[in-house]
Amino acid sequence: MLSVFYHRFVVGVRAVRIPPPFAHANVGYEFFCCRLKAFFSTSGGSGECCWLGNVHTASTMATLAATKEIFRSADAVCFDVDSTVIKEEGIDELAKFCGVGDAVTEMTRKAMGGSMTFKTALMERLAIIRCSREQVNKLITDHPPQLTPGVKELVKSLQQRGVKVFLVSGGFRCIVEHVASQLGIPLDHVYANRLKFYFNGEYAGFDETQPTAESGGKGRVISLLKELYGLEKVVMIGDGATDLEACPPASAFIGFGGNVVRPQVKERSSWYVTSFGELLKELEKI
Repeated sequence: MLSVFYHRFVVGVRAVRIPPPFAHANVGYEFFCCRLKAFFSTSGGSGECCWLGNVHTASTMATLAATKEIFRSADAVCFDVDSTVIKEEGIDELAKFCGVGDAVTEMTRKAMGGSMTFKTALMERLAIIRCSREQVNKLITDHPPQLTPGVKELVKSLQQRGVKVFLVSGGFRCIVEHVASQLGIPLDHVYANRLKFYFNGEYAGFDETQPTAESGGKGRVISLLKELYGLEKVVMIGDGATDLEACPPASAFIGFGGNVVRPQVKERSSWYVTSFGELLKELEKI
């Protein structure tokens, strides 16, 4: 039996109902809804996507089987870094190292849960930390980031199959590059935020022009990668809200809860894993 849906957008004081163009294809309609919602939200309007009959939401990107199929045949896989590729949240570790850990950890939780914009959270956390170049370098030397078990094997397996691997992070490039080197990922496959310092090494802010400095930035990076490399199937893997919202343009999203479980992300993920071993097993089916 076909489901019946409607899509209503409010632009100013006008309510616009858009008839279902894909009444026979659930995933296609969800994609349609999400794209329209993104369009209207950037145009000053608001929208809601409702599905009558079989209760569903536009946030479900694909079925479990479809997501697994996309992963097995992906051209590229983009990994979040903090709490995904590595066990820690880099900015939290930096805050602890600088003596302001508690205040920053709570703000990170809100940012990753989606209760505040990423850029606002990043700006406010860095304003508290105000780390120097020397402190950042010492953190990497004394407390290098710890890889999540299984990620090195997964990256190697993907690369052996000719799949391009990228690190797309809201963390700091100086830390993420260190992680990339451990995993054998080229540095030009790293997209992350850049800290800025004065000549004397004191904190001077961060590069706000980087796409990863804003909510929706990871999606913009994926769109860029598709255009730059001619990619068709790109999978995003991560633990947070900024990873989830990268699909679309990512072809599929895999939620990761091996280090921390974020309820909103888990609920909205068609495929949610708690170890990279689950992904390795899926690749073995090829």
